[in-house]
Amino acid sequence: MKNGKSSSLLAKGLSLSVLTLFSRILGLVREMTKARFLGTSAYSDAFGIAFMIPNLFRRLFAENSISVAFIPTFRGYIEDCSTEDAKKTAQDFVSATFTLVTFLTVAFVSVGMIFAPAILRIFYGTEDASSMSEAIVLTRIMFPYLVVISIAAFFQGILNGMKIFSPSGFTPILFNSIVIAATYILAPHTANPARAMAIGVITGGAVQALFQLPFVLKNNWKVTFASLPKAFSNPGTRKVIALVGPTIIGMAGYQINDIVSSALATRAGEGVVSSLQYSLRLQELILGICAVTIGTVILPDLTGFAKRAEWNKFNSMLTQAVKIMALIAIPITFYSLIMGRDIITLVFAGGKFDENSITMTMGVFSFHIAGLFFIAVNRIVSPAFYAQQDTKSPTIAGLINFAVNVILAAVLTGPMGGRGIALALTVASLVNTVMLFVFLKRSPSVDVAGVVKSTLLYSIKIAVLSAVSSVPILLLRSPLQTLCAGKGRIISNGIPVVVTAIVFAAVGIALMALTKDSILGLLVAKIRNKTKAANVNGSKNEN
Repeated sequence: MKNGKSSSLLAKGLSLSVLTLFSRILGLVREMTKARFLGTSAYSDAFGIAFMIPNLFRRLFAENSISVAFIPTFRGYIEDCSTEDAKKTAQDFVSATFTLVTFLTVAFVSVGMIFAPAILRIFYGTEDASSMSEAIVLTRIMFPYLVVISIAAFFQGILNGMKIFSPSGFTPILFNSIVIAATYILAPHTANPARAMAIGVITGGAVQALFQLPFVLKNNWKVTFASLPKAFSNPGTRKVIALVGPTIIGMAGYQINDIVSSALATRAGEGVVSSLQYSLRLQELILGICAVTIGTVILPDLTGFAKRAEWNKFNSMLTQAVKIMALIAIPITFYSLIMGRDIITLVFAGGKFDENSITMTMGVFSFHIAGLFFIAVNRIVSPAFYAQQDTKSPTIAGLINFAVNVILAAVLTGPMGGRGIALALTVASLVNTVMLFVFLKRSPSVDVAGVVKSTLLYSIKIAVLSAVSSVPILLLRSPLQTLCAGKGRIISNGIPVVVTAIVFAAVGIALMALTKDSILGLLVAKIRNKTKAANVNGSKNEN
C-alpha cells in the first residue's frame, strides 16, 4: 500500500477512534453506574437479560443488514448517480429500505413484547419467579429500543456509505450520557434503579436516530415511506435481502451463542451474568477503539476496490488494517492480564460492587481478554467478504463458531462457572479467525498467503515487544500496590494503573522505534504532516 492510502486509513481511523474512545469510556461509565446502583444482584442480572434481548436482535436486524448488505449496495447506487434518473432510483432504494426496516422491526417488537414471559423462561427457572417478573417489566420497557436503534443504524448506513463517519460516531456518546443521567435522576422516583436505566436506554436510542437525521437530509436524501409492495419489490432491497439472507443464519448463530451463554450463566448462580457483562464491557472498550473503528472505515473502500478490481489496493488495505489491530490489541492484552484486578477495582468497585463482585469479574475477564485479538481480527476480516458480496463464507464460519462455543460452554460451565463461558468464547473466536482465512483463500484475487504471512510475522513481533515491555510492570506492580495501599480506591488502584500503563507504553514505543516499526512510522509521519499544515495555515493567518 502506498503511504497516501495508508495515511488515509490511519487518519480516518484515528479521527473516528477519538469519538469512539469517548463513547466507549462513557459506556464504561454507564457500566460503573450500573455497578454502583445494582452490583451483581438479581436486579442487575434482570436488567442484563432484558437489555440483551433487543440488543441481540439489533445486531441481527440493524448492524448485520447495514454493514453486510445495505452499505455495499448503496455504494453501488452512489457511484452510478450521474443522472437525475439514477439519483431517483437511488432515492427509491433508500425509501424502500427505510420502509422495510421500520415495518419489520415494529412488527417484531410488538410480538416480542406480547410474548416476553415465554422468551424469558429460557433464562429463568421456576424458582426465580420474582427476578423473572422484574425482567419482564424491563424487557417491555426496552424492547422498542430495537425500532429506534434500527432506524439509527439505517441513517448510519447512509452516512457511512458516503464516507461520513463523525455524526454516527458521536451518537453513542449521546446514548451513554442519557442512560447515565437517567439513572441518577430517575432512580429515586422508580421502583428500582434498573427501571431508571431502562427508561434511559429507550430515550437514548431515540436520540441516536434523531441526531443523525439532519445530516442525512443535508446530504439530499429524503426519509420517506414507500408502499410495502414497492418496498419488497424494489431491486435494491431485493438485492439487500438476498445478501443478508444467508448471514442471518450465521448472525443468528452468534446471537444464540449469547442466549445460550446467558442461560447457562443465569443457572450458574446469582451475579454470573452481571460479572460476564462487566468483563465484556471492558473488552468492548478496546474493541470499539480499534476493531469496530477500523472495520467501519475500511468497508466502503474495500467495496470500491473490489468493484473496480483493484486487488493490490484491496490486499494492502486489508493487511494494513490487521496490522493496526495487532498493534493495539496485543499490547493491551498483555497489560490487562497483569493489571486486570486493579483495573476492575478502579473502574467498578463501590456501592453494591463489593469484593465478591471484583473476584467474580476478574475470573472471567482473564479468559475474555485472552481472546481480544481474535475477536478484533474477525471484525476486520469479515468486511473483506462483504466487500465482495460474499455473505455465505462468514455465515459458515459463524455457524462453526456457534457450535464450538455452545459445546465448550456447556462442558466448561459446570467445573469453571462463568470462567468456562468466557474461555469458550475465546476458543471459539480463535477457531472463527482460522476459518475466515481458510474461506478467504477461495477468492483467487485476494492474496491470503501474503496477508497471513505479513500480519502473522508482525503479530509475533508485537507479542515479543509486549512481553519485554511487561517485565518492568511485573517488577513495579507489587511495590506500587504496597506504597498506595489503604489510601482509597482512586489512589490505591489508580496510581498503580496509571504509572504502570505509562511505563508499559513508553517501553513499548521505544522498542518499536528501535525496530523501525512501519505502523509507528506512518503514525509519526501523519502527525508531522498535520503539524506542518497547521503551522503553514497559522503563518498565512498571521500574514
